[in-house]
Amino acid sequence: MEFEPDRPRWQQIAEVLRQRITTGEYPPKHLVSEVQLVQEFGVARDTIRKAIRQLRDEGLIYTVPNLGSFVSPPGEVSPEGT
Repeated sequence: MEFEPDRPRWQQIAEVLRQRITTGEYPPKHLVSEVQLVQEFGVARDTIRKAIRQLRDEGLIYTVPNLGSFVSPPGEVSPEGT
């Protein structure tokens, strides 16, 4: 992926992940692997974590400690949202 120089990379990655979730490429309960995303996008892990945090704040992803981040099922409130 070629990043736009005038926008933070984490925002651009969040857009890509959001699109993958909304199109069903990442189905509900799909593991969103930080390690794989770091390799795919060639960015630091903190950048990926910022993108995931944004999507978690939007309710598209939920995180289970020691297990990882997963795509939220449609219409369900994630544990962080309660």
